[in-house]
Amino acid sequence: MKTLLLSAMLAVGSFTTVVYAVDSDAAGTYVKDSVITTKVKAKLAAKHMATLTKIKVDTDAHGAVWLSGIAPSKDASDLAEMITKDTDGVTSVHNKIVVAE
Repeated sequence: MKTLLLSAMLAVGSFTTVVYAVDSDAAGTYVKDSVITTKVKAKLAAKHMATLTKIKVDTDAHGAVWLSGIAPSKDASDLAEMITKDTDGVTSVHNKIVVAE
């Protein structure tokens, strides 16, 4: 009976360790994503163009950034893309910004 109980405790302890490892990786990914997103948003806001601050910025775990929303012109959309590409940590940019007509 003691052997069975000890085996069960070891199995549960091993499982708990795995869960914590997955959680810590997920937390590190989230921090990286949010840092890149914040950097991009800050750079867009620094351009003092209200239209650029309305653009939605999403970043995945690999540094790929998706831009979405509406821009008043193609030039504004292109500027948002250039600013994003020039941000540390960004590996690629997917510009899904719609130009208002």
